[in-house]
Amino acid sequence: MIFTIVIALVIALIVLAILINAVQQHKEKIETDKRNELAKHKNIVEETENLLMNISNFPVSTQLVLILHQRLLDAIKAMSELTPDSTELRQRLKDTQQRVQNISPQDINTNSEEQFVLPDDERATIALIQGIKKLRTALRSEHTKGKVDTQIFMVEDKKLDALQLKINVESLMKRGHMARRSQMLGSARQYYEKAVSTIDSQASRSEYANQRKAELTTLLTEITEELKNSNAQDRRKKAAEEEDDLDVLFQPKKKW
Repeated sequence: MIFTIVIALVIALIVLAILINAVQQHKEKIETDKRNELAKHKNIVEETENLLMNISNFPVSTQLVLILHQRLLDAIKAMSELTPDSTELRQRLKDTQQRVQNISPQDINTNSEEQFVLPDDERATIALIQGIKKLRTALRSEHTKGKVDTQIFMVEDKKLDALQLKINVESLMKRGHMARRSQMLGSARQYYEKAVSTIDSQASRSEYANQRKAELTTLLTEITEELKNSNAQDRRKKAAEEEDDLDVLFQPKKKW
């Protein structure tokens, strides 16, 4: 009888230990998921704040700026719900809600496409392209979540795509012009050809793309002619040098 009770107690302890372990693992999983979720929303907050900070560098619409502000608010709200005891997050959520409620299109300062000037520094140009790619990723993410209307997404993404194309093409053309002025015709041709390839890779052509394609075609024709003339001059120069060498070789030898 005692032996049976002992066995039953041992089994009960084992079952209890398994249950406690399962509960502990479940709690740990919940905490891990919570930390991962917080980290995800924190990354969204930091990324969106950086985009809003640098938005003045881009000729973007007020609609896109409002989408970014709403994205920031949603991420902070999700963080506050995950950690309801955080007074800091509650206050931050309140401040962000107030800012979004009071914001109006008139308060948003963005450059128009006419005001946009391509930076001279190549690193700044690369930073611009990377910034546009991040903007498109953020916009696509909000559309996937169902927070941005499909029509609005298509319009805004098309604008960003056109801006990205313009920066790429203008940068390549600028490098090509510099190489041409330095008489580096081969390099200039490579830059112009790359700009043409960038335009040709577009699914649809804008007026800007067609205009630049025509200009680049003319530039490439001029480069081809310049290279032909340069090669002809090199051949004439080389032939003259070889002729001089032959004259020296076969000229009458002086008698001493």
